[in-house]
Amino acid sequence: MNYGIQLFSLRDIAEKNYEEMLKTAAELGFESVETAGFFEHDAHQIKEWLDKYNLRIAGTHTSLDELDNDFDGVVKYHKIIGNKKIIIPWAPLKNNEELKNTAERINKYQPMLAENGIEMGYHNHFKEFVLNDNAVYPIAYLAEKTKIKFEIDTYWAFVADRNPITVLEEYREKLIGCIHLKDGLRYPDFLGTSLGEGSAPVRDIIAKAKDMNLEMIVESEGLDPTGKEEVARCAEFLKVNG
Repeated sequence: MNYGIQLFSLRDIAEKNYEEMLKTAAELGFESVETAGFFEHDAHQIKEWLDKYNLRIAGTHTSLDELDNDFDGVVKYHKIIGNKKIIIPWAPLKNNEELKNTAERINKYQPMLAENGIEMGYHNHFKEFVLNDNAVYPIAYLAEKTKIKFEIDTYWAFVADRNPITVLEEYREKLIGCIHLKDGLRYPDFLGTSLGEGSAPVRDIIAKAKDMNLEMIVESEGLDPTGKEEVARCAEFLKVNG
C-alpha cells in the first residue's frame, strides 16, 4: 500500500511501547508514518526504529508552542529523524486577535524552517471552515495572510459541510503534498471510524488524491476496540478500494 498512517491512530500502543507502535504500522502495510509526539524518546532512537522497520517519515504534527519554546532543538531533532515537513496540528483561531497572532507566528517560523530544508504545513479541523467570532473563515484568512501550505483533513472538511473534493481543488496550489484520509460520522456525533464505516466520501477522495498526486495519510481515531484493530480494518479497506 502506498499510504502513510498518522500515529495518533495507534496512540494506545505508543503510550506503552513506541517501537511496537512503529512495528505495528509496518506490519499492517503502511510505508510511511506521520508522528503525533515522540514520548520523550531520543531522536537517534526514533531514527533507528524507523530504519529497522523500513518506514519513511512523512511529516510530524508539531505545535507552534514547541517552536516557541525550543526552535533550534525542534529543528535538530527533525533533521536527525529525516523529517522535512512540520505540520501545525492546531492553533488558536476563534477570534481575529487569535487568528492574527497565529498568522504572525506562522510568518515568523515558516522562512526559518525553510532555511533548514523543512516545509511548514497546517492541519485543519472543522472550525477552519466555519465563521469565527468575528465572521471570518480562518482557512481563508491563513491562505491570504501567510504562505502556509495545508494538509487538508478531508473528514473535518466534510464535518464542516464542505465537499472535500471541492476543497482539494480550491486549495490545489496551497497543499503541502499530503492529506488526511479519514472517515467518520457528521452531526451530531463527530465520531471517527475506520475507513468505509462512516459517511465521508472516502472512495471519491482517494480517486481525487491519486489524480492530484497527493500522499494519503490515514488517520483513524476511535481505538475501536484498539488502535491496531481499527487501523487493520482501514488497511483491509484500502486493499480493496485503494
